[in-house]
Amino acid sequence: MEDAIRPRGLFFEEFEVGTETISPGRTVTEADVIAFAGLSGDYNQLHTDAEFAKGSPFGARIAHGLLGLSMASGLASRIGLMEGTVLAFMGLNWKFKAPIMIGDTISLRIRVAKKREAAQMGGGIIILSIYLHNQHGEVVQEGSWTILVRSSPSA
Repeated sequence: MEDAIRPRGLFFEEFEVGTETISPGRTVTEADVIAFAGLSGDYNQLHTDAEFAKGSPFGARIAHGLLGLSMASGLASRIGLMEGTVLAFMGLNWKFKAPIMIGDTISLRIRVAKKREAAQMGGGIIILSIYLHNQHGEVVQEGSWTILVRSSPSA
């Protein structure tokens, strides 16, 4: 029998409270906003009507808040911490703090906030503090994600 290939992500025992990781950046494009409007059915004028958005407090179209959250999830995936080891995404608390403009480059900072063993579930619960920043270092969205991560086979 061949040895199993080790997943890229961390096992529960490898997460350390206080550890921080930064993702690569990603620029939010017009195509992203239009594709998300079509996928979600959210054609709110703040996102899809340039003339309407000029008269808004933002002065231009903005990305959907949930598009920002979705991109945060993708940026977390690019880091690889959870690839192949997360058993379940259990919940989140989220705040939309500032608009994400078309053309902004966003990145993610993840900090391990808490961990609790849950052996009966095959691992443990990790709470991550998540900060989505724009290219100016401004936090545009933030919150916490709760994930169930499997234990190491050697644990």
